Amino acid sequence: MKKTIAMLACLCLGACASPGVEPYRSEQPALELPRYFNGTLDGWGMFQDRSGVVKKRFHVVIEARWQGEVGTLDEHFRWSDGSTSRRVWTLSRQPDGSWRGRADDVVGEALGEVAGNALRWRYVLALPVDGRVWEVDFDDWMFLIDERTLLNRSFMSKWGFRLGEVSLSFTRREAGQ
Repeated sequence: MKKTIAMLACLCLGACASPGVEPYRSEQPALELPRYFNGTLDGWGMFQDRSGVVKKRFHVVIEARWQGEVGTLDEHFRWSDGSTSRRVWTLSRQPDGSWRGRADDVVGEALGEVAGNALRWRYVLALPVDGRVWEVDFDDWMFLIDERTLLNRSFMSKWGFRLGEVSLSFTRREAGQ
């Protein structure tokens, strides 16, 4: 019995682990958050539950601006069910090159690291579901494809159990669009 419990514990811990951004250090184009998240961006995405069923789709418009090393990302969501929502992120670069982020529905701070074309954010989101608020862990990965396109996959979990994922594609608008 003890061996079975030990094996299950190891499997759970292994399932929670994922590689850091270091393997992407040489990937190009390099992702510079103040450069990419600057101006107006459009994003299209979907949420899939743990079995892969698409539960919700959305479009988000982000107005991003910077003052020195501090950025504001003002996100306006329109969901497939007709509802809307808003999240305002405040991002700040740390002396060691990592990033910290805050938003009203983020519990504590989001922690981010960048290497090459990759960004990994980890945070807890206070997510309203059926009249209750759940604190859900997000492991959020972004990859810069080219100067205008960034792909994003977020893995959601609670108590180490996978709840689903969000897939999202961002496009920076050209000046004047």
